Amino acid sequence: MDHVRIVGQKFFELPIEEKEKYANNQASGKIQGYGSKLANTASGQLEWIDYFFHLVFPEDKRDLSIWPKTPSEYTEVTSEYARQLRGLARKILLALSLCLGLEEGMLEKEVGGLEELLLQMKINYYPKCPQLELALGVEAHTDVSALTFILHNMVPGLQLFFEGKWITAKCIPNSIIMHIGDTIEILSNGKFKSILHRGLVNKEKVRISWIVFCEPPKEIILKPLPETVSETEPPLFPPRTFAQLIQHKLFKKT
Repeated sequence: MDHVRIVGQKFFELPIEEKEKYANNQASGKIQGYGSKLANTASGQLEWIDYFFHLVFPEDKRDLSIWPKTPSEYTEVTSEYARQLRGLARKILLALSLCLGLEEGMLEKEVGGLEELLLQMKINYYPKCPQLELALGVEAHTDVSALTFILHNMVPGLQLFFEGKWITAKCIPNSIIMHIGDTIEILSNGKFKSILHRGLVNKEKVRISWIVFCEPPKEIILKPLPETVSETEPPLFPPRTFAQLIQHKLFKKT
């Protein structure tokens, strides 16, 4: 994990002209690569963040041409981290399946299995902000993913909404934060909850987080599994493909 932090931080320490060699282009549909966001939120604060987004697993679906060439060890370190997280995701999905009374491989199968489950990494870089009341790193949201893994540089700022108030996640050395996303909430018919969370900037320190979203393929249909539905617990979610779920969440489309 330390190596992942080191290579990611080295990339963001590069001159802006070097980072922009890997720039994305949202307008043309090129979402992978380096980008910046400075936008108003509903609260009136600004979202203020630089980021690097890329698919890291399965390895045959990666586009290494947009991965940073500096530092030189970036690809090797990030690839190994992705392989380790894929194994961890399998174990967690197995445990969640058993908690629902399903066959142990059921949830992993429903989100694409070994060959199709996608791991997308987004490195978020939050600059120091002297006026905290004016800026927010990332506004409150839930993730569309099945699972989300978060590694950070030990600067607090991740907050979870719990029992009506915002709780700051503890910075525990040598740990990875995992939370459930919308996909598992749908498949479990609400028995597992997608977590509302947000990212804050820090007045004195740069904050960096490495987020890996475990996502099903776009064409997979998501709906509550039959084992989670009964006469007293009807389906809470309509059937949608993962692509439709994203569109519904972003644009409130059916």
